[in-house]
Amino acid sequence: MSSLFSAQLYPQRALGFLVLGASLHEVLARLKSEPKQFPKLNLLYSAQDPVVYPVTLELPENGLRLRFDGPEQRLRLIEVLDFSRNRIIFKPNNEKERELVRLKNSGPTSPQLSAAATGPTFRHLYQRFLGPTYPGEFVPDQKNPEVGNYVLSYPGVAFTFPMSAREYSSGLDNVAFMSSRGNQAATSMAVFSSDSWAEARPQLWTEILPSVKSVAPFAKSKDLVADQVSLVRIHGGGKLQLVRRWSETSTWISLGETTPQDLVAELGPPDAIYRKSDQKMYVHKIRAASGTRSRPNGNDLRLQDDLTDTDQSSAHTASDQYDSSEDAVEDDMPTSVSGECFYNYFYLGFDVLVSTPTEASQLPPRQTASSIIPNRGVKQAAPDQIVATKMVLHGNVPGSYPFNRHGRCRWEIAYLSEPSEGRPINSETPFTKVQQALREEWRSVYASEDEAKQVQRGMVLNRGWGDSPSSSCELVNGLEEGGARRGGAGGKRVNGSEKWTTTLFGFPGLVFEVLRNDCVSAVTVF
Repeated sequence: MSSLFSAQLYPQRALGFLVLGASLHEVLARLKSEPKQFPKLNLLYSAQDPVVYPVTLELPENGLRLRFDGPEQRLRLIEVLDFSRNRIIFKPNNEKERELVRLKNSGPTSPQLSAAATGPTFRHLYQRFLGPTYPGEFVPDQKNPEVGNYVLSYPGVAFTFPMSAREYSSGLDNVAFMSSRGNQAATSMAVFSSDSWAEARPQLWTEILPSVKSVAPFAKSKDLVADQVSLVRIHGGGKLQLVRRWSETSTWISLGETTPQDLVAELGPPDAIYRKSDQKMYVHKIRAASGTRSRPNGNDLRLQDDLTDTDQSSAHTASDQYDSSEDAVEDDMPTSVSGECFYNYFYLGFDVLVSTPTEASQLPPRQTASSIIPNRGVKQAAPDQIVATKMVLHGNVPGSYPFNRHGRCRWEIAYLSEPSEGRPINSETPFTKVQQALREEWRSVYASEDEAKQVQRGMVLNRGWGDSPSSSCELVNGLEEGGARRGGAGGKRVNGSEKWTTTLFGFPGLVFEVLRNDCVSAVTVF
């Protein structure tokens, strides 16, 4: 049995340390760091479209349910479903704190709900806890419109009371009616970012949430880093633009030129550093070198190495969340580079390989260097200088082997767009569409269609042959029953036989790791 979850309510912003706009990775990392307080975590998501439909995190032992949007994986809704497992207080303007539900002490560390109620009453909310508000609304049940809930809304917080349709009338004094119902208690509470629940519902999953740094109790926290990178825009020739939504600024990374000092200055120090040592793909370099050509093409050798990096960026790191019994060792293979390592940015969702300079990947056929980024006078790095040479962007797709090692990094390929939609190819685009657009873009590079298919064929990778997934969450295929009302997709629980096979596809400057549901788990840019 977990201890009571005690939290202060910040309407429109947070419930304790659960802040609207926080990433799924951040929330899971915090919850998993306190296993006694949060002993069970149930993750629910759409098996077919896990980065499109919302993701739900249930805390059954704490009476909480957290809902995140699929594309950004940002916390959009906090729900309290069992008031007996929480102690929630509210302190308006630093006044004396008010308790949502009065607790009685049954022991020094185990307060319980009083026998009089299982949740806050309408009268308590209206007179003591939050005060008067506008009349609520009746939300009928979708399966049975004769019953539903009366929703009492305040800015950023709402409470639900069971009510039948015949009891509700927009012409009656529903406040007086609800007040007269004695000790009827609310069954749930929701925390959201809009002025009312009626306004929140249409834009719950799409509203641009403010930066977590703007939340009053966390604005001066030393633990917060710079504004999150909300999008990585992939340009040709090894150029990447890191866009920050709230500060309206962007940082450029030029592979082959950006130094580790530049990375630290723009992004802060990495969460961990991993020394690259794995050479599982070395046999493919030998195969390429001893093939039909007397001398291997450098791009062919490089492609095989880049395929390896989708699995190597952080498989064994020294992060707080993911311990490893294996120590990274220096690579003594002929292709090793002294000082070569990955800078792991777990919370930003990507890794950067730093090594001696390599030639940048070629530009897309329809691009020129001047169309990507203005010349800022950056000189080519010296041969012995360490620079960023590759970048691995992680999708943090629910159900994938590396889930929750990194936050979700959203990306888009600036020089591609969906023919039917006219919008850029991005991290939510099914890979079959990404592949189609890339094949069309690079068609002129290959001598024939057969050569293009040969180079672009997939390579199978089975992650399940290594360590088991580190996530302690119970992975579930779909949202709970009724979750589809808010855009979810139904499904059933996954058993322990889930297979972790992915496929790697290479294109000039890009390698994609693709899951069986056609989602991109990671993309390596070189």
